[in-house]
Amino acid sequence: MAVQVYGCNHVVIEVDDVQKAVEFYSDVFNLEMLRQGGEGAAWCKLGEHQFLAIFEVEKLQPDRMKHFGIMVRDEAQINEVREKLVNKYGLKMEPNFRCDFRDPWGNRIQVGDLHDESLVWLLPYREVQDTGIQFS
Repeated sequence: MAVQVYGCNHVVIEVDDVQKAVEFYSDVFNLEMLRQGGEGAAWCKLGEHQFLAIFEVEKLQPDRMKHFGIMVRDEAQINEVREKLVNKYGLKMEPNFRCDFRDPWGNRIQVGDLHDESLVWLLPYREVQDTGIQFS
């Protein structure tokens, strides 16, 4: 029997201050905290089916190309994220991308929205169907 993958369960990032990271991601993306461990770890809900695991490390080692994507509803929400990142947190956007940035710990994040036609794989998700977005 062939293996069938259903999606990505979680993404892990490394930070040097888990509490500040939880505050940052909660503020920028309105992420819901699932639980926080006493050993420098936290887990935040990413949509209905995935989560972001945040682990505190002594030494950060940002990578050049590794990144993950976060989906928001539309261009207005991308603009809201971009505005907060630049004006509130003083972060720079990665050039030549709609909304790519490095968080305060060097993790690269790419923000897309549900109107991207390459995201047609999202159609089976009830929460996407409920938005009424039509893919061409």
